[in-house]
Amino acid sequence: MGTSLRRGTLLCLPFAVVVASGCGTTRSHASRSDPAFLSAWIRTLYGAVRVERLTPPVASRIAAYASIALYSGIAAVHHDLPPLDGELNGMPDLPRASAGAAKSYDATVVAVSAERVVMDSLFREALPTTVSALSRLADSLVNARVTDGLSPDGLARSDRLGREIGLRIVAWSNTDGFDTTRTLAYSAAIADSLWINDSPASNFTSQNLSGASEFISLSNPANKQSSENASDRGLILSRPKSSGGNTLPAVDMSGATEPHWGEIRPFVLKSWRECNLGPPPRYTNDSLSDLYRNAREVMSTRSVLTADQRHIALYWADNPGETGTPVGHWLSIAGQMISERNLSTNEAVRLLLATAVAQADAFIAGFGYKYYYMGIRPRTYIKRVIDSAWEPLISTPPFPEYPSGHSTQSAAASAAMTAVIGVHPFTDSTS
Repeated sequence: MGTSLRRGTLLCLPFAVVVASGCGTTRSHASRSDPAFLSAWIRTLYGAVRVERLTPPVASRIAAYASIALYSGIAAVHHDLPPLDGELNGMPDLPRASAGAAKSYDATVVAVSAERVVMDSLFREALPTTVSALSRLADSLVNARVTDGLSPDGLARSDRLGREIGLRIVAWSNTDGFDTTRTLAYSAAIADSLWINDSPASNFTSQNLSGASEFISLSNPANKQSSENASDRGLILSRPKSSGGNTLPAVDMSGATEPHWGEIRPFVLKSWRECNLGPPPRYTNDSLSDLYRNAREVMSTRSVLTADQRHIALYWADNPGETGTPVGHWLSIAGQMISERNLSTNEAVRLLLATAVAQADAFIAGFGYKYYYMGIRPRTYIKRVIDSAWEPLISTPPFPEYPSGHSTQSAAASAAMTAVIGVHPFTDSTS
């Protein structure tokens, strides 16, 4: 699946994303943007996803729209960055500064203002400290441009353009089907061959309960949306989410994660089924079957894991509720590449866009197939057919097995990144 989806995603990626890295920057005041501001958004978004305990599919949608806002804000001023109009499914025309007036705009402020509008919409049901962190970052980035000499007129002009871009992206995001899937009921079919969520609740304690306390004091200043008294240390990682919200659902390990995700409009793919994927091995208890042999291989691998293999598995687990999910992990790598490869602002935002959009479509395709085939999880099969006492190294997530979500989105992310910056060895520094 990783190969077929990777190929389909790259063939469909907009020209604006995968154009050759020869794109330079314009010679205006706005072009003196420091690409580090993009890395700052990546780090803050990773923290927001973790704090809000988002599922990977929801995180991928947010990351895609966030990257589109940043890219579009910069492209509105840097005219050597192709616009995304018509390149993404249903993408509306976005305003841009005219070529003659580009020097009077600040690309960083335009991008930050667009991002602020989009984040205000996507995180409208977020915890107050999450909203404060996002707002504080936007304020600091804009203030830095003022300190660098941006005039009041330039600031106001750039902010207006960025807000208009953000509003159009928000309106577009509201038509992707996400809101509709929030109200759809789901009842899984029942059969021996089909997925069921049978993992013990004890596996997921750390993703549902606070590691320190379940007591939430409303008088705690950190719970108030105020950039003056909020700090990064005020981000409380383990708090109950509001039961009334549904745009930022916390991971629910006892349910079924996003069974209707395939119904959401892809960004580049024509549909979740565009990359053809055959069925998983046929269900049977026959010890000579492919499914049984696969299960035995999983068991034998688990029993002889080396310390390095165990470390690698846990490092890449990226469990929701505990981390920024696989989406955040790959965006973190993209942020690392920005500094390690000394990318320009244009190169950096293209890398961010390609990585985020590829992952978003990978989740739409992958989850579409997951709930189409309803593949049984190895834990379920092994405990039922081979060894009732067996447990996997990593907690089994609440969605069908096939195809592998980690493999699908990681292949998409790595292939998209390679298309933008080429092949580069690196040591992952994600915390």
